[in-house]
Amino acid sequence: MAPYGILAEVRSPLVVHPVVLAVLAIVSVQFGNALAGSFFSEVGPLGAAALRLGLAAVILLVAVRPRVRGWDARTWVGVGMLGLGLAGMNLLIYQAIASIPLGVAVTIELLGPLGVAVAGTRRWRDLGWVALAALGIVGLWLSGGEGEGSLALAGVLAALGAAVFWALYIVASARLGPRARGVDGLAMAMLVAAIIVVPFGAAPASAAVAVEPLLLLVFAGIAVMTSAVPYALEFIALKRMPTRVFGVLSSLGPAVAALAGLLVLGQTLDVLQLAAIAAVVVACAGAVATAPRPPLIAAEAAPPVE
Repeated sequence: MAPYGILAEVRSPLVVHPVVLAVLAIVSVQFGNALAGSFFSEVGPLGAAALRLGLAAVILLVAVRPRVRGWDARTWVGVGMLGLGLAGMNLLIYQAIASIPLGVAVTIELLGPLGVAVAGTRRWRDLGWVALAALGIVGLWLSGGEGEGSLALAGVLAALGAAVFWALYIVASARLGPRARGVDGLAMAMLVAAIIVVPFGAAPASAAVAVEPLLLLVFAGIAVMTSAVPYALEFIALKRMPTRVFGVLSSLGPAVAALAGLLVLGQTLDVLQLAAIAAVVVACAGAVATAPRPPLIAAEAAPPVE
């Protein structure tokens, strides 16, 4: 998730430990995703993604008021790639959540940042982290078994697709770097993502809102929970803690997602699934903690899933 926030140019008076702020950001994102999932019966995953991204784009544009004058073609291409990453992440993770448990979906999605963190490595230690993560994913697949408790293939594939787009988001964000001031690039990328996704979910979203207008208020809250709040908290946290520590904390996403799935959606996980999630979390945290230089995951990880 981007380490910038809507409060990027405001000096925060909060005197809270940065670890607490980073964890609160993760909690906000995952519980926001779980809340969105609870409304799939009304708007569907496509409609939920359209409402979340559309409203998040409006909120960020109004709050940030990005200054784009003077951007060159490379900056616009970078923003476009960042927006494509955001669009794919959100569209596919919501599709995944619709058919497999939230904790499992976010665990599979975390393979994106892990892949970026160890890309091109020749160290046996990094290959070991990859092997541990692979073992965790295999454990998730085996835990599904057959029949009613099995993991839907479509959901697993959607989560893997979200992982690919998360990796794209990380790389695009790192390459965009100082070309776009503060959160200007992020705000415009959110607009690009909304332009891509909204057409796919406009029909179910508009139909649901026509029946229940309060859904707009609900998804405005979800947009704040999954965008404005975590971006602000992460920005404050990253000013007071090493990026590597932040990257390790970001690996807690699947565990928090599993808790959100249980409390909000009533999704339970068996012992093997919990062990598999723990294996992936340890692999990702280990890859970040032992990296020879600050990895991209620490600079621009998390998704915003979500």
